[in-house]
Amino acid sequence: MAAEAIELLAIRPEGLYLDATAGLGGHTAEIARRLTTGKVIANDRDRQSLEMARTNTAAWADRICYHQGAFSQIYEALAACGAQQVNGLLADLGVSRYQLTDPARGFSFLAEGPLDMRMDQSMGIAAADLVNQYAEKAIADLIYQLGEERRARKIARAIVRARPIRSTLHLAGVVERAVPRTNRLHPATQTFMALRRFVNDEQGELERLLAIGPELLSSAGRMVVVSFMSLEDRQVKERFRGLALEGRAVILTRRPLVPAEQEIALNPASRSAKLRALQMH
Repeated sequence: MAAEAIELLAIRPEGLYLDATAGLGGHTAEIARRLTTGKVIANDRDRQSLEMARTNTAAWADRICYHQGAFSQIYEALAACGAQQVNGLLADLGVSRYQLTDPARGFSFLAEGPLDMRMDQSMGIAAADLVNQYAEKAIADLIYQLGEERRARKIARAIVRARPIRSTLHLAGVVERAVPRTNRLHPATQTFMALRRFVNDEQGELERLLAIGPELLSSAGRMVVVSFMSLEDRQVKERFRGLALEGRAVILTRRPLVPAEQEIALNPASRSAKLRALQMH
C-alpha cells in the first residue's frame, strides 16, 4: 500500500521525513522525489539492505540521509542527520524482499541456508542458537506467543528431539513432519515468523517505536504504520487510540486500510497488511 502510505504522509516539498524501515529504498525514493529543499532520513537496522537502498535511491541522494539502526536508536538517527523533529514518520513492518530471497540470511523455509534470521548480523543470537539451546517449554512459549501457532507444543517437542537443527530446510522439514499441512500455508510459516520476531526483538522494538515516534513529530506531523500481524496491528491500534484519548493526536484511519484485490493479485504477500495513520495536534 505504498500509494496510500505516501498520500497519508501529506508530504511537503520543504519537509523533513523519517522512513524508519527503509528496506531497499522504495518508500524512501517515493518521499524523496516529492521534496525540493526537504530531506528524508532512511533508517534500517539491516546494513546490507541499507546499502542496497543507497544504490537504489542514488538519483535523490542530495535529499536523503542514511542511518543504520533499530527503532530504539531513532533518536540517534535524527541526531546524526542534524534533526530534532520530523513532519512525518513511516514504518512498514514487513520483512524486506531481499532478506526473504537471500538464502544466506536464513529467513526463508523454502531454500537451504544457515538458520540465522538476524536483521543486524553483528548483534544478538541467531535462530540456530535458539532452537538448539533453549528449553522445550521456552521454545513452545515463544512459538505460541510470537507466531500465534496453536500447535506450538508439538512443534517444540519435535525440534528438541531432532537436535542439532542444522539449517533452514532441516527445521522446515522437522516442523512439517510434526504438524502436516492443513491449509495453503506451509506448516513452518508461523514457527519461522516467531523465531524471527524473537531473534530481532520485534515486539519490543515496535513498542519503542510507538513510544518514541510521536515525540519526534512536529505539530501536525503524521505517523503511518503498516503491519502484517494481528499482534503488531493491536500494538499500533492501542498506542494510537491512547494518543487520541489524551487529546494529543487525531486518528486519520477510523479503520485500518487494507490492500485492494488488484494489489493482492500482484503482490500476494500484501494480503495481511493493515495501515493505520495519525496526526499530532
